Amino acid sequence: MKTSPPPVAVERTHGSRIMLADGRELVDGIASWWTACHGYNHPHIQAAMQQQLETMPHVMFGGAVHEPALRLAQRLCAMLPGDLERVFFTDSGSVAVEVALKMATQYWLNQGVRTRTKFLAFNGGYHGDTIAAMSVCDPEEGMHSLYSGVLPQNHIVDLPTDGGSIAAFEKVLAQHTHELAGIIVEPLVQGAGGMRFHDAGVLHWLRAAADKYDLLLIFDEIFTGFGRTGSMFACDEAGVEPDIITLSKALTGGTMGLAATIARKKVFDAFWSDDATAALMHGPSYMANALACAAANASLDLFEREPRLEQVARISKGLEAGLAPSRNLPGVVDVRIKGAIGVVELEAIDDLGALKQRFVDAGVWIRPFGRIVYLTPAFTIDDADLAKLTGAVVSVLSAA
Repeated sequence: MKTSPPPVAVERTHGSRIMLADGRELVDGIASWWTACHGYNHPHIQAAMQQQLETMPHVMFGGAVHEPALRLAQRLCAMLPGDLERVFFTDSGSVAVEVALKMATQYWLNQGVRTRTKFLAFNGGYHGDTIAAMSVCDPEEGMHSLYSGVLPQNHIVDLPTDGGSIAAFEKVLAQHTHELAGIIVEPLVQGAGGMRFHDAGVLHWLRAAADKYDLLLIFDEIFTGFGRTGSMFACDEAGVEPDIITLSKALTGGTMGLAATIARKKVFDAFWSDDATAALMHGPSYMANALACAAANASLDLFEREPRLEQVARISKGLEAGLAPSRNLPGVVDVRIKGAIGVVELEAIDDLGALKQRFVDAGVWIRPFGRIVYLTPAFTIDDADLAKLTGAVVSVLSAA
């Protein structure tokens, strides 16, 4: 609070626009941290939420159940590959990751194996801000380095993308198999750790390694899920089925906090027991919140009824064309596009606060971090607003 500039006061939202209290209007380039995939204030989601609000906004999910959650669980499982068929609802992405790690650890504990309590994760990865989630993030990125020596100790290596990193990855696996519960990765795109891309071959390698060493493979699709990379889920594009997947962000179309940790049958079977101590004891007060589930079901309706993936393909072409001039700017080291994700990577950003303000002055809401400027707009953004975003990136970086 001491060093950051004052936040802008937002009065209302609509479509891809953020309206400020002082009368200014900004084109949102990041869809509120990638959540508002259908744009703001979509009438179908609003109507579903209003109906649910009048009926039952919430009821505890301990010993009770309700139709919005049951329907959402069934729909999510039907969309996912293989036998990802058991859903555990939470209220945020970080908690979904916590549950995935807890689930993977207890998978082994329930089988009498007490040594497999650590995870293999990757440099450049980001999985959330709670303690266990931080422990599988890149140890040098962002605030997490402050907690060195405090967090649970896991094994963090480079993604196996070439001969050297593959050899290092295999070495860690061979040496530490006895203590590893699983592998966690953001498939195809490492998001908040730097918007780093990798190809499907990496995920096939991870699946093969997990099978070879009898590890659970966790895909964190909180960022990549629901169309962001160009397919409905990154695991679809890669053709790889994880043992556990985490979903959140765009799940409710940018309206309310909701997340899901979804496991394969073999994971669930390790908890199916007459012994009550084998249960997964985790119960957020607002888990499977009925109002959030109604929003999520309405969001899935829109993916079924409206051409979201075609819109993502259109956005991808617009990002490629609009950001292309950035390639020739001083200090730019890479420009990369995947689905509705556009990234301009710089050698360095000296003053993030000043750069953010220049974007606001240009009439856009873009939040660079580290040394990247990125765009992840709503899938419903029109061509003019998309052009305004890419044009602002080029012009602001040209003047920097």
